[in-house]
Order: sequence, then structure tokens, then C-alpha cells
Amino acid sequence: MGFLDKIFGNKPKPPVRVLDHPAKLNAGDMLTLDDSFALPPQLRGQQLKVERVSCYEYERSRHAEWLLKGRDNQPVFMMLEQDDEELLAFSIKLTRAEVEQLFNLDEFAQIFEQPGNVTLKLQGDARSHFPELAQWLADEYHQVSFATFGYFHLNDYRLMSPPAAQGDAFESYCLDSADEQRSVEIEVYESGETDVMLTLYRPLTDIRDFWPGASQSL
Repeated sequence: MGFLDKIFGNKPKPPVRVLDHPAKLNAGDMLTLDDSFALPPQLRGQQLKVERVSCYEYERSRHAEWLLKGRDNQPVFMMLEQDDEELLAFSIKLTRAEVEQLFNLDEFAQIFEQPGNVTLKLQGDARSHFPELAQWLADEYHQVSFATFGYFHLNDYRLMSPPAAQGDAFESYCLDSADEQRSVEIEVYESGETDVMLTLYRPLTDIRDFWPGASQSL
């Protein structure tokens, strides 16, 4: 067969790409989430496309971030969190107006002050103002990290190291709920831009299906 392949120009087919874990997701791939009511409406039963794979780089680690979009075109960010088990960390960004109505701003400002052990409480009427955020929110959060320095890279650096001291420099702050299933994450960039995100931690089994995109790279 090898001799005939040379004559007729037949080339061996590339290996079929196996997409069976979120860590393997590339831009253009799609995933379908469970339709359980344990998930908020932004995630429940949604088919989401990977728009981009980015990278968070810290002193001793780096982590991929997947930008996902569904039918409503609203961005959802996904990372993998390793604790006692591997978890999906889904995040959505809050507007300044949402932050102002969800939290007491005097308490919120203390997050950025030493010693960095703030307890942040959800304002009493917050869920009634933002019912679409109800499942993302905890009643109370406690600060677990203070001014952790890192770089954000728009490119995918899962298979190689990012360029030294490049990317967008930031300091991150994190507050966790008592059950560690939800968090508030804040990134303050050198430009002064500040991103505030609500994060929800879920089991890997919430992803029901994977759909490889056009790219067949392994």
C-alpha cells in the first residue's frame, strides 16, 4: 500500500482530534452545558462557542481562560480550578452600576487596604434588583487574597511560555463565600481599568457535550 500511495498521491489522514476535557478546548470549539436549575440562566442548557483562549500569568503559575459566547452574545469566562477536585470556574463581569447596587461601597473600598481581610456583605435588596444574578451571588464573602501581581495575555500560552514581562500587568483581589462555591474577583490594571467579576464553581460534569471546531490541530 505504501508504494501505491506514492503513485496515486494518497496521503495518510491526520489523527482524529479527541475533545473530551475542557482543558483541550480551542477557539472555534463549542460546548453544551447541563440544563439543571442549579445553573444560572446565563449557563443553563446553553450551547457556547469558544471565542478566544487567553492566559493569566503569575510568578509560579499560569492559567488558561476561555472566552465563551452563546446565542445572546454575552461573554462568559471559564477557567479550571484545582482544589480537592478539578472544577469549572465560570465568571461574568459586573458594571460599575451593578457593583454600586450589590455592595456597600465603603466596605468594597476596604478590599484594597491592608491587611486585606475584608468581609463583604451583599446589600439586602440586591437580588430583587438583579434577579438574573441571584445564583451567582452569596450573602457574604471573605477576602482570601490581596494584591496578587500578574500579567494577562490575550494569546494562548498553554504549550509555551509567554514573553517575559509582557502582557497587561495587574493586581488581583479575591473574596470567597463560606461554602467556597462563589467568589468576587477583582483585577486592577496599571492603566487604572478595574474588572469586577462574579465567579461560580461547578463540577466538570456540567459540560454535557463537546463539539470540535473547524481546526483539527491536536
